[in-house]
Amino acid sequence: MHKSVLLDECLENLNLKENSIIIDATLGYAGHSSHILKKINKGFLYAFDQDIEAIESSKKRLDEISSNYEIIQSNFVNLKEEIKKRNVNKIDGILFDLGVSSPQLDNDYRGFSFHNDAELDMRMDINNPLNAKKIVNEYSYHDLVRIFRDFGEEKYATSIARKIESTRLINPINTTLELVEIIKSSVPEKYKRDKHPARKVFQAIRIEVNKELEVFTLALNDALELIDVGGRVCVITFHSLEDKICKSKFRELTEVDKGLKNLPIIPLEYQPKYKLIGSFDPSNEELEINPRSRSAKLRVIEKLRK
Repeated sequence: MHKSVLLDECLENLNLKENSIIIDATLGYAGHSSHILKKINKGFLYAFDQDIEAIESSKKRLDEISSNYEIIQSNFVNLKEEIKKRNVNKIDGILFDLGVSSPQLDNDYRGFSFHNDAELDMRMDINNPLNAKKIVNEYSYHDLVRIFRDFGEEKYATSIARKIESTRLINPINTTLELVEIIKSSVPEKYKRDKHPARKVFQAIRIEVNKELEVFTLALNDALELIDVGGRVCVITFHSLEDKICKSKFRELTEVDKGLKNLPIIPLEYQPKYKLIGSFDPSNEELEINPRSRSAKLRVIEKLRK
């Protein structure tokens, strides 16, 4: 069963009322959504996901709670467009949980995990023409280095990319464990002892397959625009690249212009339109129950005025 990360912190910081209109931008297997729906019995939940397996599973779970929801089968980059189609003008809370759900990691055939043998895939949307196999076998050496460095922060990016390049000249690289072996043979022994050596490369390929950072940046901007006055945007990130995007955007929107800081009274039109509520890490109790939450961070912002 997928464990929802920072669940209590999300429910508290979304500031849920019984008539709240909430968007869960990352439905997954309805971990957060099911608890949100229980608390908004006179409100409504819009939930986004592009994974049909997750949608079918979540629908069964949510139907047992309430009918006050709609699942929108779409990437959350289409958040604004889809909500406007429905003529919804008041959104009280938006949640992003940017982690890969446990069933996606654990299902061998999805190719997300470096522990299980599977076809190299890693697509959140099975209709996406780009998959991990295409990246590993067709991207140039320089492009592989770029994504391993930029999206995986992998210090052995060059040697791993070079080994992939020489291996695929002999035979295509088709499975996750074939790729794992190539990565293991490209890094020093000490590196293998610290953490799984494939972790960062798999993260980088997954981000590239799903264009996660580009999509998140666009969707976060739209969410901040959509949210009603008094509404909150909650973002759970799992690695430094996403967190950097979120932290930077929240800081930009909540800080007073440096040139105005010394004024005794700052005119309203120059005051920030948003306020930072805070950032939250998993508790020790949560870390014990769910080790996958160790890299999670929740950031929360509230809209003060239009």
